[in-house]
Amino acid sequence: MNTLFREIQVLFERTYARVGINLEECLIDRHRCRQLSALAGAQAAELSMLARTFLRAADGRLRVGIYYSNWLIEQLEAHDPRAGLSDENIRPLIAFVEEINHALHGALRFQHGEVPERSEDYARNLELQAGVDTYLVLLLFVAFFRRPGKITRADRKWLRFHLFESRGRQRFRDRTIRSRYAETTLLAKKYTRFLESLSATRRMEEIRVFHALDYGSKRERILALMDRTK
Repeated sequence: MNTLFREIQVLFERTYARVGINLEECLIDRHRCRQLSALAGAQAAELSMLARTFLRAADGRLRVGIYYSNWLIEQLEAHDPRAGLSDENIRPLIAFVEEINHALHGALRFQHGEVPERSEDYARNLELQAGVDTYLVLLLFVAFFRRPGKITRADRKWLRFHLFESRGRQRFRDRTIRSRYAETTLLAKKYTRFLESLSATRRMEEIRVFHALDYGSKRERILALMDRTK
């Protein structure tokens, strides 16, 4: 029986490409998370301890570590998203999906010769991509439970609040991290609005082109779309 983790990884791989590894085998415990966080530098101290992804290249291979807090797992077990979305599981589910997405896109970029680095553009690229992909995954959850009906305007508003609006209220002391989340959240919010205007086939073509771009090109693409719709 597939786990929720595996189901989400397979969904992303069907959309983009296979990474060749079971990312669930990259899960780490709290002790290892603290060790890797210490190695990641001072900025890591500001990031949430609910869930984290670590990417590092060594000896020509990609090392991946994915951490989920006990609290997050307990929430998803008590309120399984496969039985329905609610205020109790939506935030834990967002964090759960985003970390899988970070690991998967880090692996795909590594396959194309891009190694994980401590550059701001690399971090922003993963954050922006996760914002877009997580929203689309959440829409699939809602669509499943709405069948045979359609996703309502209220459904979209609820998802957007938890994924974009509430995140925009986060406060970080570090100026770089504050800017990173503010910009990528806004861009993901705007880009997903554009995606909603496309047919299913056209949307799939668009996000596959989008995911292959570097951060600067993603940003330019979204800003151009925003100018076009003014």
